[in-house]
Amino acid sequence: MRPAPAARACAAIALSAVLAGCATMPQGHEPSKADPLEPFNRAMFAIHEPIDQYAFRPLAQAWVDYVPKPVQSAVRTFYGNIEDGFSALNGLLQGKWEKAGNDLGRLTVNIWGFGLIDIASDAGIPKGDEDFGQTFGYWGFPQGPFLFVPIIGPTTFRDGTGLVVRAYMSPIYYAVDNVPLRNVLYFIGALDLRVQALDASAMLDKAAIDRYTFIRRAYLQHREYQVWDGNPPKREEDDE
Repeated sequence: MRPAPAARACAAIALSAVLAGCATMPQGHEPSKADPLEPFNRAMFAIHEPIDQYAFRPLAQAWVDYVPKPVQSAVRTFYGNIEDGFSALNGLLQGKWEKAGNDLGRLTVNIWGFGLIDIASDAGIPKGDEDFGQTFGYWGFPQGPFLFVPIIGPTTFRDGTGLVVRAYMSPIYYAVDNVPLRNVLYFIGALDLRVQALDASAMLDKAAIDRYTFIRRAYLQHREYQVWDGNPPKREEDDE
């Protein structure tokens, strides 16, 4: 059976992207031990960049510019409460009782604001900011190769697995039966995350010569910092 035209087109696009990723490797570039899939990742990055530049980034900026600040704050708090719940769970899985307690305290306090007013932050209760990728790292799972996923962004095999677990356990998925409404909630959550990254994007525009390498190094260093709670071990052999 001959492949359908759409399938052939998709295959051609994918092949072109991979070839483009290979072609954009900087001259004299030294491969990273943490990124054995770099040619493929650069191809995915090349797909991601125009989508973000012409779609998601303008939408995020429009959200900041035109949506009333109280609405923005309510949305941020709503999704932040969900993340606090997951952070509390991961804090418990890692035996980080104080962080778990703070996250549970944040949830309890924010109930008084109907989940839309961040009373907990005003009260000085810190976020734990723990996730499944950090839990897997705490348990000793290696991070695995670096990955760049269009739309989602930088990750690793370990963190990507954590994202899958996080998506599967999403309370929105189980609480909202209406699929269109559920998808709208997913989209607003993703948009809010992109809004939070606007400042980092502006800094990247000014600072980075090789944007891909800059993003990879920043991501891997930040994740190691998080896994080790700010005290990562020194590894002389690391190239990131």
